[in-house]
Amino acid sequence: MKLFLIYLITFFSLTVFINNNLKAFPIPKNNEVKFDIIRKGKDIGDQTISFTKKNNQLNIEVETSIKVKLLFVVVYKFSHTSKEIWENDKFISFEGHTLFEDDREYFVKANLNKNIYFASGMDGKLELNKDFIPSNYWNIDVMKQKEIFDTQKGIIRKLDVKEVGTEIINLLGKDTQCRKFILNASKHPKDKGPFSETTLWYTENDELAQFQAKSPKDDTLIIFIRSK
Repeated sequence: MKLFLIYLITFFSLTVFINNNLKAFPIPKNNEVKFDIIRKGKDIGDQTISFTKKNNQLNIEVETSIKVKLLFVVVYKFSHTSKEIWENDKFISFEGHTLFEDDREYFVKANLNKNIYFASGMDGKLELNKDFIPSNYWNIDVMKQKEIFDTQKGIIRKLDVKEVGTEIINLLGKDTQCRKFILNASKHPKDKGPFSETTLWYTENDELAQFQAKSPKDDTLIIFIRSK
């Protein structure tokens, strides 16, 4: 279950290779969106995405915190924070920090310099082309990509995404028709296990309504449910 949580959360802080602009982000009301993280009917954590705009600059921050308890004892914990900066609708920089339950720690950075993004992470230093744009599942354009840069570890992965129709789900207390996608990602040699298939639902306004994945170890569903 620990590995599964790591892989599932990893994909909520991705960088994608797309040729697009800031319009890909549907900024929610009050400039913030929150998800409750549910396992076996219990709330084990939360995730917040915040949007702050000032003049021509937009900051997008992601914060994830998880604690799993067994008989009042914390048996698993995880935290991740990231911040990306945009200016005049162009991506400028990214910085992320992830702390795993076994004290493994990753710092990932990316900065624009003369139309090249210089990035660093678990795989050392990388140079990424001008189409590099940091994102996460909130950006539905992730569903169109063949390759991504995993900003939690600083590694490149291949994606296989299929749209499988529409489905009505409960979103913030209302039945809402959503587009449904199935996402799979390639395993990296430094991973400790395979990634789990992930299911995602997006509203007609391209806002992420919910996503979930099943643990390959015990078939437990981990569900990210919109709470705001």
